Amino acid sequence: MNKLRSALATAAAAALGLAALATGPAQAAAQPAFLAASQMPPSSTPWTATQVFTGVPENGGVLCAPYKIPAQNTRYREFSTELDTNGVQVTTVARTEADAVKLVDTLRGALAGCGPLLEQQNPGLQAVSASHGKLAVEEGAWVYSLDTADPQIGISDIHLFSVGRDGRTVTLVRWGRMGDLEDAPLTAFRTTTKTAVNKLH
Repeated sequence: MNKLRSALATAAAAALGLAALATGPAQAAAQPAFLAASQMPPSSTPWTATQVFTGVPENGGVLCAPYKIPAQNTRYREFSTELDTNGVQVTTVARTEADAVKLVDTLRGALAGCGPLLEQQNPGLQAVSASHGKLAVEEGAWVYSLDTADPQIGISDIHLFSVGRDGRTVTLVRWGRMGDLEDAPLTAFRTTTKTAVNKLH
């Protein structure tokens, strides 16, 4: 289950492998800004954030979107607390706005279907994906959850994801920890998502 949880923790970053739609060089522009640690949903212990890295996380898997992860025009920042709560923001600049729209649509489909895919890949695992609507920010952002449980070992995890766009720039934010959907800070995560998209440019 620890292996699964590690893979889930990077599923969002893996999905951005679809940024292969943006293989051409981006037009010269200021780099998109990232969330600060203090802008993640409130936690009982403080958040810390890494620097912003070029490319995608080295441990990014292909759990929910079976595509390679291109590093071109993509950057990321990881977040963590002392109590097993973690997150990541991955941002990519597509070659054109049409490519960015396609990327958002494909990522949304991958996140919405993640639960059934995980159950197929992991017999005995219970995994439920849910959509939590669209947010009115720039060109829009969409929020999803992934609730997983392994009855054999009694461990459950909850992850929140969001995908948002501002012009050619697409950002994906993930929050995760042990627990169930009822334990997740869904309202605060929506605020985090709006902040992330507003900070892009």
